[in-house]
Order: sequence, then structure tokens, then C-alpha cells
Amino acid sequence: MSDDSKKIQLNLSEDDDGIDRSEIFGGRLRELAQKALEASLFHPGPHETPLQALEEVDIVLVSDETIARIHGEFMDDPTPTDVITFHHGEILVSTDTATTVSTEFGHSAGRETLLYIIHGFLHLNGHHDAETTEHAEMHRIQDEILETILPASERFAI
Repeated sequence: MSDDSKKIQLNLSEDDDGIDRSEIFGGRLRELAQKALEASLFHPGPHETPLQALEEVDIVLVSDETIARIHGEFMDDPTPTDVITFHHGEILVSTDTATTVSTEFGHSAGRETLLYIIHGFLHLNGHHDAETTEHAEMHRIQDEILETILPASERFAI
């Protein structure tokens, strides 16, 4: 990415299921997601990279019920998952999954959500994680980006 490249607009919204997720994630999620987007641009993967051409990326925070429905519709797997990324620039993140997993790993749901957002950005920037070696590399990069923008010492900051 060069200094004269265009800035990608980041839109962050919530599922319209009536659940207010803003309290869980505080006001920093948008700011940190923007930093994650910018950092992700410096890590293009070996596959198609639609992120470079997008004018905007939409992140939608959803429930397990919503993400399971979409997972079933588009991937024939009607179970909840953490994140689904569409090449047109939409990233769906399950806040229910983030809350559950964050408890297991001993950090905030906001930090887990941010990790899922970074994962989505990396998919948009040409990374895949179906193969073992690609999976390991993608996770190494996402952990590096996460640690850069939200160090482990701040694991409960959002």
C-alpha cells in the first residue's frame, strides 16, 4: 500500500434484531477496526485481493442465530460461526460467538470481535485458511495485527 492510496470507508453496524451490542464493545471498536483495516492492507495474501479495490467495507455485528442462517444459505452449513466474509466488502461477525470464546480465552468480547474483524479483512486481502500452511500464516498475521493495535496488556480494554 502506498501513501497516496485511497482511504477505504469503514461502516460498522449492528443486526436489526433489537439487541444493543454497543455496551459490550464500547466506543473504541470503530477506531480499532479502522486501524486494523489500515494494517491489513500491508499484508496482501497470495490469492485474489478485493480489499485493494473496495471503496468501503461494511462490518455487521450479528447474533449466532443470524450468522447460522446466513452460513447455511451461502455455505450449506447451518451452524453458527465466528465470521463470514463476502468479497463485495461485507464482514459479518457473531458477537454471541465472540462473547463465548472470549470467556474461554480470558479476554474481552470486544478483543475477540476485533480479532474476527481482522480475520475478515485478511480474507478480503487475499488470505485463505482452508489449508494448514495458509491457516497458520493467516493466524500469525492476524495475531500480529491484533497485538500491534491492542496489546495483550489491554485485553480487557474493549
